Amino acid sequence: MSLSRPPSGERAGVPGEAVERCRRLLEPALREAVAGLHPWSSRMAGYTLGWSDADGRPQAGDGGKGVRPALALLAAEAVGADAAAAVPGAVAVELVHAFSLAHDDIIDHDERRRHRAALWKAYGVGPALLTGDALLALAVAQLATAPEAMRLLSAALTELVHGQSTDMAFENRPWHGPHAVTLDEYTRMAAGKTGSLLGAAAALGVTLGGAPRELADLMWEMGRDLGVAFQITDDVLGIWGDPAVTGKPIHSDLRRDKKTLPVLCALAADGTAARDLSALLAAGLGDEDAIGAAARLVEEAGGRAHAQALADHHLAAALRALDTHLPHATELRALCTSLTTRTH
Repeated sequence: MSLSRPPSGERAGVPGEAVERCRRLLEPALREAVAGLHPWSSRMAGYTLGWSDADGRPQAGDGGKGVRPALALLAAEAVGADAAAAVPGAVAVELVHAFSLAHDDIIDHDERRRHRAALWKAYGVGPALLTGDALLALAVAQLATAPEAMRLLSAALTELVHGQSTDMAFENRPWHGPHAVTLDEYTRMAAGKTGSLLGAAAALGVTLGGAPRELADLMWEMGRDLGVAFQITDDVLGIWGDPAVTGKPIHSDLRRDKKTLPVLCALAADGTAARDLSALLAAGLGDEDAIGAAARLVEEAGGRAHAQALADHHLAAALRALDTHLPHATELRALCTSLTTRTH
């Protein structure tokens, strides 16, 4: 089954159209996989994937952007294969992503996800953890008979958990001094936490499409750069994103004292705003006025602009890899470019 691409030159490379076509190919396989879970877990999985409300009633909800499975399917097409060849990989990365979000929301105490209650808030912490575990087990099962694909997914899981652990550990480190988080440490964290699954998606796509391991490894590295750019964009949205669009409270990352890139960049700057921000963080962001002031100072100190420049740098590296190794992958390139211009 192909993705029924539009004729050459007819709105080619429009990310929304490409993602929607990928979603139509992915969803039947994803639903079939989830149907194999215990009925209780299947119902909660349907909720977290946007297929139903908390009572199990079907709805046309927001199941997420579908970036990772789209990367896999478009990567398979980019090496001349039918997109259907990469469906198991696309299902696997989407299930891993859903697993990670279910656990992340518990870890971060985030009560909202995609404009409604997070999984743990709707069903409880224990059921949400169990659902996340079920999704992870189901993801592994998708590639159990494909050793090279399983190698990629296993590596992604290891890096993802390592990156998430590092991100959590950052919250216990100071803003200043020899133990403060550095920009290099942040980049390595983001490459693991976010880049690993994006890299695995692209690598799985070309692998299941029949490409050699060398190309898969190159796409893995491409995805890591893309992941850093994606995570930086998330950090910007975590401070300045519109709650009506992101589905999360404004300044949510500042409330949790997260070591996000705009703040790290602002503190590394020289000037009055950077010094005022440093003093404010040292005193603690105890109320909404202090949080709002911190957000303003981060921007005044250049943290937002510097973060965007670094996102652009890593996106450019990812696009160079695509242009070099998959020069005709127009839709794949457009999808990657869209990840740093999104608003949610």
